[in-house]
Amino acid sequence: MAKLYFRYGTMNCGKSIEVLRTAYNYEEQGKKALLFTPAIDDRAGSGIVASRIGLTKEAIIVDESTDLYAIAETERPDCILIDEAQFLSPEQVDRLTDIVDLLDIPVIAYGLRADFVGSLFEGSAKLMAIADKMEEIKTICWYCSKKAVMNMRLKDGVPVFAGEQIQIGGNESYLPVCRKCYRDKKQAFGTI
Repeated sequence: MAKLYFRYGTMNCGKSIEVLRTAYNYEEQGKKALLFTPAIDDRAGSGIVASRIGLTKEAIIVDESTDLYAIAETERPDCILIDEAQFLSPEQVDRLTDIVDLLDIPVIAYGLRADFVGSLFEGSAKLMAIADKMEEIKTICWYCSKKAVMNMRLKDGVPVFAGEQIQIGGNESYLPVCRKCYRDKKQAFGTI
């Protein structure tokens, strides 16, 4: 029986490499894995899932009008993999449950749990509410050796704690940090 999985973590924890590894494992066995990536994340190019270690793979672009169920029904893959799932709308997450429940195709969604101020993304909140299974992908704090649970945004190398929820970026824009180091940096920059 298929399930909806939400695998989440902070920036730089290896979510995209996990997407690519899982796709490779399916394809190595002669099975079909469909990859999806949001239109908003074009850091490596439009429709590309890319890891920081240099591996890439083409993916189907998801925007607000993409009907994930219709694509799955037509393509009939063995698995669906979603990169940057936090950018899905709640309605698109509901369509993922239709893929699992009606088409019996497993869906593994990878994404951030929360933004740079600790608020849930819309897609992540919905996934956390209805996923069959949630799994944390862990990494360590940029400043210490504790588990990272926050995404700290940077501007010109300086931590910032206000702004729009969505700002696409990599290591130049975000660091994975523990809650204590996040608090310490916030206090040091005069915002507590």
